[in-house]
Amino acid sequence: MRTLGGGRRTIAVAVLLAVALSLVVLGLAGVRDARSASGTVGAGTNGAVGAAAPACAAKPTIVLVHGAWANTSSWNGEVTRLQRDGYVARAVSNPLRDLTSDAASVAAFLDTIPGPIVLVGHSYGGAVITNAAAGNPNVKALVYVDAAAPAVGESTGELSGKTSALSAKPSTLYDTVPRTTTPTGDTDLYLKETPFLRSFGPDLPRRTAQALWASQNPAAMNAFTTPSTAAAWKTIPSWYVFGTADRIITPQSLTFMAHRAHARIKTVPGGSHLTLISHPQPVTDQILAAARATCPKRR
Repeated sequence: MRTLGGGRRTIAVAVLLAVALSLVVLGLAGVRDARSASGTVGAGTNGAVGAAAPACAAKPTIVLVHGAWANTSSWNGEVTRLQRDGYVARAVSNPLRDLTSDAASVAAFLDTIPGPIVLVGHSYGGAVITNAAAGNPNVKALVYVDAAAPAVGESTGELSGKTSALSAKPSTLYDTVPRTTTPTGDTDLYLKETPFLRSFGPDLPRRTAQALWASQNPAAMNAFTTPSTAAAWKTIPSWYVFGTADRIITPQSLTFMAHRAHARIKTVPGGSHLTLISHPQPVTDQILAAARATCPKRR
């Protein structure tokens, strides 16, 4: 009986130990499962944050559009600085024929660029970007550099301001050359040397200004009379930078257009109409401000 009783007690103790051990094992497994579940939740949360990141993962491409009587080299100072900061900068050729076809040419170029774009225009190039950006969801910011920002129905020529140097008699401003190539019937305008040196870039070294005058691209008369068919600044955030001594588009006119567009404004004290050449750093700074605003997390 004692042996049998002892055996029963031994069996009972063994059963209790087995149950206790099972509970311990199950408890440890539960802890592991809880930790595993916690880790899965964390990974899911991190994944969600990561999924949102691509909206700001890539820096915008900076597209620069020159104005009349100029070419892509006008932007050399800005391109160098933007590239130094890791941006892809593209200075595109503005045909300078008329606002409608010039904007279509730039718009076609924009369509080849994937991802966000900051679109920059100088002088007449401002009217071009105002139209070229319309309907393109990739254009996240517009930057106007001593530039026109017309409303629908306005032409570039009427936005220069009453005291603009361009309000002088055309015969004192331009050398005219009738076009002999398609489309015919228009007239190419070349700026005369004296008004160019006196009014466009008086803050540039004389030799630099003379070289710019000598290498100017002609602008067709239609470029300044074609009415705008869009006003992209109404829906796209805009920035303005201009010289306080601009004699081509007056500071009063520039200020009016900047406020109308609800733009962030930066002025260059004493800067001429060619601040993109004479003062490339403050112009670049304003472009960078626009670029960084396209992705607030990257500031």
